[in-house]
Amino acid sequence: MKILLENNFNGLQHIGIPVTDIQRSITFYRRLGFTAVMEKTFPEGDGETTAVMMQRAGVIIELYQLPQSQREEIANRRDGTVDHIAFSVADIQAAFDEMKAAGEDIIEAAPIHLDFWQHGCQYFAIRGPDGEKLEFNQIL
Repeated sequence: MKILLENNFNGLQHIGIPVTDIQRSITFYRRLGFTAVMEKTFPEGDGETTAVMMQRAGVIIELYQLPQSQREEIANRRDGTVDHIAFSVADIQAAFDEMKAAGEDIIEAAPIHLDFWQHGCQYFAIRGPDGEKLEFNQIL
């Protein structure tokens, strides 16, 4: 079996968690020893999304609060709200091309650029065998 991303995989990048109250979640994770290392608000749909990266040691948790119209579904989940696991890659386009050639279920048509971190990042996501969302992310 061929190992995908064998030379392009750098480890866990972050775990994405949608939240209903960003300040409450920041306070909670600070009590666990996490520090906010990046915060960004951007337009999405009928409102704004705020994303905050919280870091402790080598673990980064992405807390993100969607527009108000989308928060009820999140508040009503009873089995947790982890949305995705993101892996760090050295070359996002090479990772995308490799996943596409392997026939993986890619969610985006191409890598997406976000104005996160100092110089931005690019990502795309695939669906795993049970529908789990796995994101591949390159911080630029």
